[in-house]
Amino acid sequence: MPFKDLRDYIKYLEKRGLIREVETEVDLNLEVAEIARRVILKQGPTLLFKNVKGYHGWRLLTNLYPSLDRIKEILDTPSLEDIGKRLTAFLMEPPPTGIIDKLEKLGEIVKFSNYMPKKSRSAKFLENVMDNASFSQLPIPKIWPKDGGKYITFGLVTLIDPIDRITNMGVYRIQIINEKKAAIHWQSHKRGNMTWMKAKDVGKKEVKVAIVIGSDPATTMTGVMPVPYPMDKLLFAGILRGEGINVFELESGILVPSNAELVIEGHVSTNELLDEGPYGDHLGYYTPVDKYPAFYIEKIYHRNEPIYHFTVTGKPIMEDGWLGKAVERIFLPIIKMIMPEVVDINLPPHGLFQGLGIVSIKKRYPGHGKKVMMGLWGLGQLSLTKILIVVDEDVNVHDINHVIYALATCVDPQRDVLVIPNTHTDDLDHTSQGKAYGSKLGIDATKKMKQENYGREWPEMVEPDERIVKLVNEKWKDYNID
Repeated sequence: MPFKDLRDYIKYLEKRGLIREVETEVDLNLEVAEIARRVILKQGPTLLFKNVKGYHGWRLLTNLYPSLDRIKEILDTPSLEDIGKRLTAFLMEPPPTGIIDKLEKLGEIVKFSNYMPKKSRSAKFLENVMDNASFSQLPIPKIWPKDGGKYITFGLVTLIDPIDRITNMGVYRIQIINEKKAAIHWQSHKRGNMTWMKAKDVGKKEVKVAIVIGSDPATTMTGVMPVPYPMDKLLFAGILRGEGINVFELESGILVPSNAELVIEGHVSTNELLDEGPYGDHLGYYTPVDKYPAFYIEKIYHRNEPIYHFTVTGKPIMEDGWLGKAVERIFLPIIKMIMPEVVDINLPPHGLFQGLGIVSIKKRYPGHGKKVMMGLWGLGQLSLTKILIVVDEDVNVHDINHVIYALATCVDPQRDVLVIPNTHTDDLDHTSQGKAYGSKLGIDATKKMKQENYGREWPEMVEPDERIVKLVNEKWKDYNID
């Protein structure tokens, strides 16, 4: 069963000794972030700060996702790929056509209905409602010394598509400008920005937005998942959890998780842009000041003795690194569904996910490696990957030495290295020639067929004699080597 809320998960961590309560007073100005950073980098325990300077009654929580194993526990699965298979089953399930079909599909329909969000008449966060709200009422930390201000770092920015009416829910950093105003950093390729642009196109002056903090850990993870559009993020949260979430409808009409600790309600202007940044992001550098939409706070809802969930960013591996690895595993079955030749993929945390991807394939024809590159560069968030390396199925993509060996033995640079100039890139990539505009590099490190190898046959790899291997295995103890 999924955790019913954040407090239920904290009790689980307490029973297993995986959380530490910090009673010493901490300052929101850099101190709490420095403590969190040290613990996250060494994959330490989840932290609950109980004495926050200037904010009596509030608690701060961080390091909720310290490892891939912990994420598997949160999602109650031994294999994250199983979550992806659950999603592919949902995407591939054909609608019933006739009466017999409907009867046969009834079991599947009922199963999928379990993932749907369910409306609640009440929510715990209604315990405290502040109509004349300001950001100064919230314990928002400053993360890095040269940041442009305090940042909300794990808020689920929730808004409704003005045309399709689906709910988008994404984690975007939010810089506090003053007591009433903030800047939301949703990049050009994000669903939040897509929704904002649609609202602008249909002539809306503003978009209603809710920022949700402190839902159950699986629902919160939904915000970082590159869910295929136009799937509703609330529905995906149910697929991820294995059970639909309870939602509450705000006055603005936005549906938010009923189990949230804190909800900030307001609106984003479609014509006002603010200076956002600098900010010490996951690349390990400060991203420079740029223009992003203005958010105006209107109302705050929170539970009694609320828990404010935050994270810190910086050089890997931080929390976002483990969440990125979870995305890699969960979405692998979907990649395989679209491109069946793909065997495995590795987006190394130190490659910053959009920086480097390694994919293994079952190669079947000349040029297959480059075909896969093109396919992945046209696929959702993988379109932002700066460097792609393609290897054969017998190469372990998670063993960098195996990959280096393939690069050294299977690559002729003039034939196997592909540079794509003048294309879309990650907004945060400071190496590109302009914002979200640069180049990509592909390396085909597969063994080459005769047509690809200048007419020459590929040499045979050195392998031991199977009969001798079996003999040595049987006699190994007799050699007295170990």
